[in-house]
Amino acid sequence: MTGPGISVVICVYTEDRWEDILAAVASVRAQSRPAQEILLVVDHHRALLERLAERYAPPGADGGVRVLANAGPRGLSAGRNTGIAASRGEVIAFLDDDAVAERDWLRRFAEAYADPKVWAVGGRTEPVWASGRRPAWFPEEFDWVVGCTYRGLPPGRVRVRNVLGGNASFRRAAFDAAGGFATGIGRDGDRRPLGCEETELCIRLSRARPDAVLLIDDRAVIHHRVPHAREHFRYFRARAWAEGLSKALVARSVGAARGLESERRYATRVLPAGVARGLRDALLAREGGAGRAGAIVAGVLTAAGGYAVGSVRAARRGGTAFRVPGVGRPLAPPAAPASPPGTGRAAAGGVRAGADEKESGGDRAGAHVEAADDDRPGASAETVGGDRAGAAGGTVGGGVAGADGEAVGGRSV
Repeated sequence: MTGPGISVVICVYTEDRWEDILAAVASVRAQSRPAQEILLVVDHHRALLERLAERYAPPGADGGVRVLANAGPRGLSAGRNTGIAASRGEVIAFLDDDAVAERDWLRRFAEAYADPKVWAVGGRTEPVWASGRRPAWFPEEFDWVVGCTYRGLPPGRVRVRNVLGGNASFRRAAFDAAGGFATGIGRDGDRRPLGCEETELCIRLSRARPDAVLLIDDRAVIHHRVPHAREHFRYFRARAWAEGLSKALVARSVGAARGLESERRYATRVLPAGVARGLRDALLAREGGAGRAGAIVAGVLTAAGGYAVGSVRAARRGGTAFRVPGVGRPLAPPAAPASPPGTGRAAAGGVRAGADEKESGGDRAGAHVEAADDDRPGASAETVGGDRAGAAGGTVGGGVAGADGEAVGGRSV
């Protein structure tokens, strides 16, 4: 095998997705270009941590799968940073826990990294609707709401401002240059579905390395499950509002000119064309045409409202409310588990896996679970926008960010 070694990080948080998690891991293990390793990072859920550790014990023996506890504050960003710190590959790829990758997913990523100027590569995410078909009213222009590639992104392998978080990869050097995912802006379980953590990271990377090339290759395909609850307008509206809040955070951090440059094209070209198609379909008596046009208008207005509220809240705070952590260096391969099964001791440098695990009553993680690094992700954090955030990171308006619908910031440049 030629090219960079690729570590695949899958962040998980609920036993409700058990079968999805196993399917995601199986899809990575079936790649035409094998992953160097697979890391499952469990977000402060002791029962799931122990169940996965048992399923894939001993560590790394079952197809290179390692199970780790999130060593930072609760949320997707800290989980990803834990995976980055523990990984050993030159490239780190991220896959959603409710998605499966097509066989050539990693091969397409590896091909792009043959160019040393490429620092990040994303792919195409296709929705798998729980009902078996797209809701008639749901516009393709808003597929980012359910974490999928939306209409308006150009086809092929194209340069973009940022990749989409659930189907993405980065050179390790990118995190050395720009730091990790900002905590306080990523998803926290099933709470308010904010997003944009990958947007903020990619903009930060481009500032740190202006020569860096970020790509999306639509041949690197994953299939993302959309549950019934996310097929309804209530979720559509909540996700659009949350996206506005998230974009306000990003714009406050990096400036509106950079933070919203792709969104302007999307709002002035892609969405008007979508409304026109919907109205045309309605005139032709095609199913859902009027609904799609109305949903686009409602989505724009809702996101704009969220952005306005988020901007006011950010201004009152006097700065952004998230932290940019360092992510440490990869672990050396462990010679043996740090402790016997059942003791709950964590491996690797004496760091407690899940030390912030509030729901487990302070218990240590179960057997065969590794900690991420000698340092907790975020230990060397710096503030963004001049405002010192708390250890767990805050969010605008008290919300927390989302893993699904991460596509808005990925519009092409």
